[in-house]
Amino acid sequence: MSLPNKIQMVDLKGQYQKIKTEVDAAMNEVISSTSFINGPAVKEFQSNFETYLNIKHVIPCANGTDALQIAMMALDLKQGDEVITANFTYVATAEVIGLLGLSPVLVDVNQDTFNIDIESIERNITSKTKAIVPVHLFGQCADMERIMAIAKKHNLYVIEDTAQAIGADYSFSDGRNFKAGTIGTIGCTSFFPSKNLGCFGDGGAIFTNNDELAKKIRMIAHHGQSVQYVHEVLGVNSRLDSIQAAILKIKLKHLDEYALSRNKVAEFYDKAFSNHSKIKIPSRSKNSTHVFHQYTLQIIGYDRTELREKLTEHGIPAMIYYPIPLHKQNAYKNERFKTNDFPITQKLCDTVLSLPMHTELDEETLNYITNTLLTIIK
Repeated sequence: MSLPNKIQMVDLKGQYQKIKTEVDAAMNEVISSTSFINGPAVKEFQSNFETYLNIKHVIPCANGTDALQIAMMALDLKQGDEVITANFTYVATAEVIGLLGLSPVLVDVNQDTFNIDIESIERNITSKTKAIVPVHLFGQCADMERIMAIAKKHNLYVIEDTAQAIGADYSFSDGRNFKAGTIGTIGCTSFFPSKNLGCFGDGGAIFTNNDELAKKIRMIAHHGQSVQYVHEVLGVNSRLDSIQAAILKIKLKHLDEYALSRNKVAEFYDKAFSNHSKIKIPSRSKNSTHVFHQYTLQIIGYDRTELREKLTEHGIPAMIYYPIPLHKQNAYKNERFKTNDFPITQKLCDTVLSLPMHTELDEETLNYITNTLLTIIK
């Protein structure tokens, strides 16, 4: 089977071409207005995003890492306070905990959903625990009903890292439904270009229903001031610029459509791989929809490195998210963390492989990817 056009993990150019006229006009409008910082586009996107998420406050900022840092600063966490998060995740989640002088407490994840393991959270709560940061990994929500119950029981904050699951819906057992990132004390997201809702540079946002927290978050993101030159709290400089907001305002209208396209790709992959003894397809949580930021397989009984190399030889990119658990990274090594505490995390680091996943994949390309992979793993 011949190689289609160059296959990419994420096809941002193809996506842009479909909204080019509208995006170009929006960017030109910002340039013509010269309202590059805190212009009308920022306020319009903020309002539209609040409506989409059904939340009272969205505070745009410079990137997803800033969003997490500002959220923790707003909660007045003190040096030495413990914050529980997943070991199997991107480093930014734990990074900001350490940067603020807090203690990251890494816990294992669920093998099926890749999300933070509830029993591991409970086992690691101490008198110093102040917050839980569930990461909604690869596109679906962590078990937020149980996490919120634990948080209520122990009087803990919950900061949702929803950078990979923006647009996903979570359902509680009593029938209540929420968008990812709107359930906990504070939600955070990233608008990095490859995200499901991505801009053309860096960007992020923080969301909350708490009026007082929203006021404080806005101050922290703006040098700790609500009135110019009057600095009430220690702050940072973290803004979403007007051009990025203008782009996001347009892409937000397509976010659910993008999720539908990604789910169709996931269903194609599922059908191709579901009965293979050496391939485990991603599970779906019963309480969360999946927006497939990544489509991540577990390769069992076949050398993953060899598979990835052979896919590359055939022009198919594949990524490993994530090859090294956080507790083995030099920056986070701690005597309290033992490899035996993280059997699932270690297994996933050894077996996961993510295939191309984006809105522009067509049937010809998907057939090529799946047939090639199945030919390699016979």
